[in-house]
Amino acid sequence: MAVTKPSSGPDPILLTLFANRFMSVAEAMGRSLQQTSISTNIKERLDFSCALFAPDGDLVANAPFIPIHLGSMSFAVKYQMKLHGKELKDGDVLMTNSPHAGGSHLPDITIITPVFDKGTNEIIFFTASRGHHADIGGILPGSMPPTSVNIFEEGAEIVSLKIVDGGMFDKKGLYEYMVEKPAQYPGSSGCRNIKDVESDLKAQIAANHKGIQLIRAIVDDYSLETVQEYMYHIRTNAENSVRSLLRDVVKQSGTNLLSAVDYLDDGSPIQLKVEINEEEGSAVLDFEGTGCEVRGNLNAPISVVHSAVIYCMRAMLNVDIPLNAGCLVPIEIKIPKKSLLSPSRTAAVCGGNVLTSQRIVDVVLKAFHACAASQGCTNNLTFGTGGKDKNGAAIAGWGYYETIAGGSGGGSGWHGTSGVHTHITNTRIGDVEILERRYPVLIHRFGLRPGSAGKGKWNGGDGAIREFEFMQGMQVSILSERRTRAPYGMAGGEPAMMGRNTWIKQRRAEDGDIPEETSEEDLRPRHINIGGKATVFMGKGDRLLIETPGGGGWGRPDEGQLETTDKRKHPWEARGSFAERAAAQAGF
Repeated sequence: MAVTKPSSGPDPILLTLFANRFMSVAEAMGRSLQQTSISTNIKERLDFSCALFAPDGDLVANAPFIPIHLGSMSFAVKYQMKLHGKELKDGDVLMTNSPHAGGSHLPDITIITPVFDKGTNEIIFFTASRGHHADIGGILPGSMPPTSVNIFEEGAEIVSLKIVDGGMFDKKGLYEYMVEKPAQYPGSSGCRNIKDVESDLKAQIAANHKGIQLIRAIVDDYSLETVQEYMYHIRTNAENSVRSLLRDVVKQSGTNLLSAVDYLDDGSPIQLKVEINEEEGSAVLDFEGTGCEVRGNLNAPISVVHSAVIYCMRAMLNVDIPLNAGCLVPIEIKIPKKSLLSPSRTAAVCGGNVLTSQRIVDVVLKAFHACAASQGCTNNLTFGTGGKDKNGAAIAGWGYYETIAGGSGGGSGWHGTSGVHTHITNTRIGDVEILERRYPVLIHRFGLRPGSAGKGKWNGGDGAIREFEFMQGMQVSILSERRTRAPYGMAGGEPAMMGRNTWIKQRRAEDGDIPEETSEEDLRPRHINIGGKATVFMGKGDRLLIETPGGGGWGRPDEGQLETTDKRKHPWEARGSFAERAAAQAGF
């Protein structure tokens, strides 16, 4: 259904009201998804996003979920609209995860539900949710293999599946796409815990339905014409805010030409040139000069590039507006073909969504001179069991996935924050108590990494330390960046420390680690730096020590009094599922 542009200006009170009503729809969808899901990834880590989309597929509003999801979900909605056209009917629900179809990486599965007008039976909105599922098959448990060189090794790829057809759940189709097809690729397995994935997908479907109920209630209260009129006003408000931002950048910097470059650990450059039209309040962001497609998995789909850019535009705004498609109206993004930001159809991409996206953000913020670099990584850890035996038969197993916090960069007037997820990721880390109860691991250390922040007039934040001990043999994989190139400082600030991944390996006779004539030194565990991207089979008693990067400093330390303590605006308070449960019980 086409959206008619309003002829008159918006009522400022109604504009604020509708912005909050639309955001409340997404928030309610998120609460529903969290409460009805069963996986640690979605229920505790909150690695999901919910949003509301216009009938043309543009993002209308979202709650503050995962930025990398929200910018790219619009691509997924528009792709499904183009694919299915007017074939969609009330009671249909679509499922997709393909980077070719607007996805980010394969573990992020998007569920899309059209909202039909009761009178005309035309689509008036879409509700959509995207969740990271801990395992969808592939060559390694967790479906984030550090060594993948093509998309087939990363698990099930679904361009489009009508997971619900006229109200009927397609369980057979789900198992075909998630279990049978991925296992056909040599060395790969189907989904290792399909029951958990199926349950969480049903939770996503239910969350979308919750959104439909709420948006229809808003339409009943105000009429469809008024609701869609203010949907357009909200997008226009975001557009005008970005145009004002771009004009201010020219006035403050004295130039309309900006540029920056940064590098991945393998040396691949990500280069950006920005040309701002001050009169129009528009800009062209040109990534010409960025490195070619890589053999590994740091390739980023075009939708991920747009997600990173829309996040940066919204983050630099000093006004409280919903993140929506209006933020990109004044922006033209040019991406060179055959680069790692526009990879081929079968390129591996699981790291591009979580690592390269962070570097894109670093480059954009560096060009705009907004702040020093944050950790520039999400420190993706996966471990688990399962796969195939020597005869090719499937072995039941499980997979766990988490991202680990680091330091954020300092800026003009503020210190960076220590031990937080930064920029395009907004997830929690798994609670230690839940992790140790559900999986055969122990957490020996989890805290801040003192001295890892970049120093400056305004210091960066410290990274984190997390040390695991594995209570049984299992495959462990780490996919990380900023292990060879430090997060930069700005305006004379110092860079932060790089990250490090250390395997603390118990000595075993069967491994040849214990010589015939042994000393006390010979029996101590070996400390092995496994690099930024590795997969290792760790035996019982082995440990993995992950030290994450800090954030860069802003301004020369001698420009003012050097702050050596982490001063925060708010006092520390307990967070996580256990703290929320305690707070809920205290409220009774």
